[in-house]
Amino acid sequence: MSRFRVIPKAPPILSRAAMYDIVRAPVITEKATMGSEHNQVTFRVPLTADKRAVKVAIESLFKVKVKAVNTVRMKGKRKATKGRVGQRSDYKKAIVTLAEGSKIDVTAGV
Repeated sequence: MSRFRVIPKAPPILSRAAMYDIVRAPVITEKATMGSEHNQVTFRVPLTADKRAVKVAIESLFKVKVKAVNTVRMKGKRKATKGRVGQRSDYKKAIVTLAEGSKIDVTAGV
């Protein structure tokens, strides 16, 4: 299979429950809150989520217009507790850039 595979441009059709499964939680860190100056909001999403599905879910759940979606796969850290080494699970973050005039308050519930 080629690295440059063709992804269909049609937006995915998602149920309301599937949208809630895609948008798991907002990321509340110092780096994520600095993105709010550039009209960006960061969410934690499943490893299998793609950018188009994230865009559809955010626009439908929060009633906003999304300008762009960037995704980052985060590798889990190795942690040691009482001499035993374990590893946290991998996760994916979606950095969503909102259009001018759109705003999401992540401190309030959905």
